[in-house]
Amino acid sequence: MERAPKAYKNIGFLNSKEARTIRILAEYLEPEKRFLEKNIKHTVCIFGSSRVRPDQEDERNTKKYYRAAEEFCFKLASWGHEIAINGDGFTICSGGGPGIMEAANKGAQMAHSLTIGLNVSLPHEQAPNDYITPELNFEFHYFFMRKLWFLYHARSVVLFPGGFGTMDELFETLTLIQTEKLDRTRMVIMLYDSSFWQSTINFPQLVDYGLISPEDINLFHYFDTPDQGLEYIKPRLLEIIRNNHWPQSDV
Repeated sequence: MERAPKAYKNIGFLNSKEARTIRILAEYLEPEKRFLEKNIKHTVCIFGSSRVRPDQEDERNTKKYYRAAEEFCFKLASWGHEIAINGDGFTICSGGGPGIMEAANKGAQMAHSLTIGLNVSLPHEQAPNDYITPELNFEFHYFFMRKLWFLYHARSVVLFPGGFGTMDELFETLTLIQTEKLDRTRMVIMLYDSSFWQSTINFPQLVDYGLISPEDINLFHYFDTPDQGLEYIKPRLLEIIRNNHWPQSDV
């Protein structure tokens, strides 16, 4: 009689309902191992629509967001080389798919930097782009494990215009800061294209209705050009990294 497969090599069992805890644990431990191997301590996470394309022609000219994300990440990653000479640097991280995610990884790759892609298995829209550092290309099944790794190392979250996913990432980050699961002094949140965000989300009305506090408006910063964003993020990111608060949260 042939030997029975060991439990940890039994694919049928590992994909079963009963082994869900093992799969969740694997999506924590395997990325952690790779991040440690690459000395990833600090990231800047870039969020935004998966649907914009660099050659897309539409009345909203949404391809400008792709170009802006690419330029911003190229310049930010290039600057990152300078500060890493004397200590820890940071790594550009995206959701690993197309659109703004691709633009972020592409910009970082153009600057000859490592760049992270945290993909998730979806029936459409999501497949790894060509600009992720191969050793830092991840594929998640569980959204909540992917979200943990987005924010665990994050020192800044930069959001370009996007849909439900981008809104989810924005409000989850704001909620974690508001509830002090993330330290607001160690996180920079930036929103690209003030006209888009201000017309899409009426934050002052939330204050007027007493649903958020007036000071909550100060949890994020609008910027309208890559250079404006760089001017704002550089001194804040440098201070956070030099203080070397790692890990920075209970996420």
